[in-house]
Amino acid sequence: MKILDRLDSRRNWSADEQLVLDQVRRLANDVIAPHAERYDRTGDFPSDNIDAINALGLNAIFIPEAYGGAPMSYRLYLEVVKTISEACASTGIIYATNFHSMKPLVDFGSEEQKQRLLPRIAEGGLGSLAITESAAGSDATGMTTRFRPDGDNIIIEGSKLFITSGDVADLILLFGKWSDIDDPRKSISTLVFEKDTPGFEVIRLEDKMGHRASSTAAIAFKECRVPRDNLIGDPGDGLRILLGSLNKSRPSIAAHALGIARAAFKDSVGYINERRQFGKAIIDFQSSQFTIADLATELAMAELWLDHVASLVEDGETDFGIEASIAKMRASDLAMRAATEAVQMHGGYGYCKDYRVERLMRDAKITQIWEGTNQIHRQLIGRSFVSR
Repeated sequence: MKILDRLDSRRNWSADEQLVLDQVRRLANDVIAPHAERYDRTGDFPSDNIDAINALGLNAIFIPEAYGGAPMSYRLYLEVVKTISEACASTGIIYATNFHSMKPLVDFGSEEQKQRLLPRIAEGGLGSLAITESAAGSDATGMTTRFRPDGDNIIIEGSKLFITSGDVADLILLFGKWSDIDDPRKSISTLVFEKDTPGFEVIRLEDKMGHRASSTAAIAFKECRVPRDNLIGDPGDGLRILLGSLNKSRPSIAAHALGIARAAFKDSVGYINERRQFGKAIIDFQSSQFTIADLATELAMAELWLDHVASLVEDGETDFGIEASIAKMRASDLAMRAATEAVQMHGGYGYCKDYRVERLMRDAKITQIWEGTNQIHRQLIGRSFVSR
């Protein structure tokens, strides 16, 4: 682990950032990790973990001070996601979804909206992001959820699928189409939907392969009436907001995936140093060394690339979508490979729930699918090199 420890030691965190990281690492090791297996087994929402995260005020690190936050660097936020996800992927994605859903409000919301809504998240509220529908996955322009203006209100009709924290969120960043605009791209609009609005229904919770403690909901909106003041920007601004938000949430998914990859790599190294076959440790076999060498190299490169993307964000760059796609694709592919190799190195034990690697393999798979499938990201990256 020396090369990875050296990489961490050269990140040059400020004193305040290091203090936060030390607290998060203790939280991950002492509180979150010990309960991860139980929450995965029961599928219960990890309320104790979320309470502990809120006790540290971790939502505040991405909320401006004017709205109750204590903002810190995007790079630090990514490291927090990585650390929590290494301990429990379900808890990590619940926390990251707060950022994914509320950062667009920070970036694109009006002053009145931010003053009214963001303190709820800074104080520990849960956020959710609702884009996907049964016929609108990678192609968000296929969504059919409708926003119909009605005086000072907006009437919402439609449904969403695969929504992380959709059943428990206090605020949902909701995407739909403005009924008065015919163009499927130009009609996409965005609003903040508040919990307990009449007509909102949780249709079901998905029974998933992995991330079993993170609720994934199918939700419906039946003549839901929300204030027009909750509309972010103007009707038709939704696609711009969506693309801008994905550029910052995709590196967050990369951090989440790298947390899983880290856990799988550490479990592999620990096990093959202890397990003996044919009179020697498994690590002494060349094939094992080659696998570990490849994984260590990939992990180091992915970590450095994520730091690069974070620096682009912090420097105020606005055109970094391809870099974000590279980060998400590389990290999630690595998470799946590292978890698969970890199961293989554990042999028959890796296929049993007694070892964490079985859970890591299940948790890793979705990282290649959500926030744009990796096939989509390869297409985006490839197209960027087409000459016109």
